[in-house]
Amino acid sequence: MTVHDVARRGADRTLWGIMASMTARYQSTKVFQGFSTAFRQWRAEGTHCAYLHGYDVFFKVWFEGEPDHRNWVWDFGGMSRCQGTIDGMSPRAWMDHLLDHTVLAAEDDPELDMLRELDRRGVLQLRVLPAVGAEALARHLQERLDAFVAAETAGRVRVVRVEFFENERNSAIYEP
Repeated sequence: MTVHDVARRGADRTLWGIMASMTARYQSTKVFQGFSTAFRQWRAEGTHCAYLHGYDVFFKVWFEGEPDHRNWVWDFGGMSRCQGTIDGMSPRAWMDHLLDHTVLAAEDDPELDMLRELDRRGVLQLRVLPAVGAEALARHLQERLDAFVAAETAGRVRVVRVEFFENERNSAIYEP
């Protein structure tokens, strides 16, 4: 018999209340979009993903925690009204810096020197990450945003999931 069965049968409502409060959790989500970025997955030998290619990327973030005095888990406009920064930038500026009209490369890409030279010449805006691809970007975004949100809310809210979309058909999810 599950907790739900107990509640439906009218049995010990006190037990139901205790169990429900132990398992209750609040989540809200926010989609961040409008980023044009390119990357190559140099390890994807034999596929077109090994070539430099671009997408209109977006991502969805899951916030989890207790509601604040407004009954909000996370202020949907909170990235604009926040006090803290990520790498010295507002969260939205950081997202733009990372993903808008940029080229992402893995730190172990064998063509990294050439990409750095193109960046130096102003041909592209290079961002070097430990790894690239939808899965790697979902994890990178989750880790950076979670640290920011936890600090911004004194630990009341965490980023528990990020889904990164290369396009409307392809996405990857990271949940720590």
